[in-house]
Amino acid sequence: MIVLTGQSLTIEEAKKVLYGDAFVKASADSVKKVEKSREAVEKIVKQKKVIYGITTGFGKFSDVLIDAEDVEKLQWNLIHSHACGVGEPFPEVVSRAMVLLRANALLKGFSGVRPVVIERLLELLNAHVHPVIPQQGSLGASGDLAPLSHLALVLMGEGEVFYKGEKMEAITALSKEGIVPLTLKAKEGLALINGTQAMTAMGLVNYIEAEQLALQTEAIASLTLEGLRGIEEAFDADVHHARGYRQQSEVAERIRRMISGSQLITKQGELRVQDAYSLRCIPQVHGASWQALDYVKEKLEIEMNAATDNPLIFDDGEKVISGGNFHGQPIALAMDFMKIAVAELANISERRIERLVNPQLNDLPPFLSPEPGLQSGAMIMQYCAASLVSENKTLAHPASVDSIPSSANQEDHVSMGTIGSRHAHQIIQNVRRVLAIELICALQAVEYRGTEKMASFTKAFYTESRKLIPSITQDRVFSKDIEVAANWLYQIDWSSFVHSSLPTN
Repeated sequence: MIVLTGQSLTIEEAKKVLYGDAFVKASADSVKKVEKSREAVEKIVKQKKVIYGITTGFGKFSDVLIDAEDVEKLQWNLIHSHACGVGEPFPEVVSRAMVLLRANALLKGFSGVRPVVIERLLELLNAHVHPVIPQQGSLGASGDLAPLSHLALVLMGEGEVFYKGEKMEAITALSKEGIVPLTLKAKEGLALINGTQAMTAMGLVNYIEAEQLALQTEAIASLTLEGLRGIEEAFDADVHHARGYRQQSEVAERIRRMISGSQLITKQGELRVQDAYSLRCIPQVHGASWQALDYVKEKLEIEMNAATDNPLIFDDGEKVISGGNFHGQPIALAMDFMKIAVAELANISERRIERLVNPQLNDLPPFLSPEPGLQSGAMIMQYCAASLVSENKTLAHPASVDSIPSSANQEDHVSMGTIGSRHAHQIIQNVRRVLAIELICALQAVEYRGTEKMASFTKAFYTESRKLIPSITQDRVFSKDIEVAANWLYQIDWSSFVHSSLPTN
């Protein structure tokens, strides 16, 4: 049971909702705040006060007054005119996250919706009815208008949904679950779409995936260290404490535990004085990416509990203020930072792949081939990794530095945060495939060295990986191996595996 308050939702709780079977409900205190906020809206309509989005049009039409009898029609028109998203739909888990985050934001009690609107959102969530929401079409201010309009359509019994593995008309799924469509009242349409929940939902899923990837890349790098007979002193605690970055020290500490007891890891001067940067600087590079991910996590957990619509209602309606909390700049910058940080994990991984396959850089069989020359082995897997890394460099260009004015220059600076979050997601998928290639190559390298000499953790990782990824004894269609490995990295319960396999000291 996850109880939403509008104030305290964490990424760990969100994971239980998005990937588990956690039931979601609203706290009673939050519902009381919502009720008071709604009373304020109804009072505004009754008194014919001029308040943006309640008794006026939207954007450049903010100076057009709306008659009291037309306020419901205003909301209907708003959702239909703004539901102009295009392109492939967001992944279903992202749609689920949008519903969760929109409900949580409305529970803060600043938005003026009826409690029934939040009830419907939670019914969708608990019944696993997920709106089909096109990915493209948001400027990231005034919030994610187009994507969230497609979410709002479903509450009205329109649009499409994902339900029990199928895409269908929303009204069909709602009927199956006994969920009654809503007629949106004053301000409710605006409150549903004027926010950052598309970019934040995508960012939330991005962070969850990137966090697991960042941990996995340390384990894969540990395999590579054994395959290339890396030098252990580069991970000595004193080295990393001398610099002072917590995340760098933590990466080094985790790798020390992963390679503990290995007979393949060497001492300084035993085979060489020092390793190449892609081995020696793993804690420094990975640690810097962890610093960025920590920043992203902080911003996401603030935004997940933020009031991001406009106007906001305070003091039981005594204060109704038009502001700009819908502007996605904080998440836009965080997603651009994430793109760079995660792309770097693939950049250094690809260099380790090169060291695993290049006969001029190691004493392993050329390209890890069982019959060099007759069989190409892992040669073209490195090409694939290089291509993905290069593609990431284009995707990592910051979206937030761009802005195009809209609504007749009334909305003259926008964040493009949703574009940044979408590109971050694409980068993460590319990075996972690069790591899958490093894993395949590292498995082969340690096999040549002798798996009996491996550390206990890396040996467990090797054994688990080999259940899905066979040894390279003959050239084959390695595309299949890469996808199998990438899917496994995505699906595995990594924390449980590490907990059961990593030495405690």
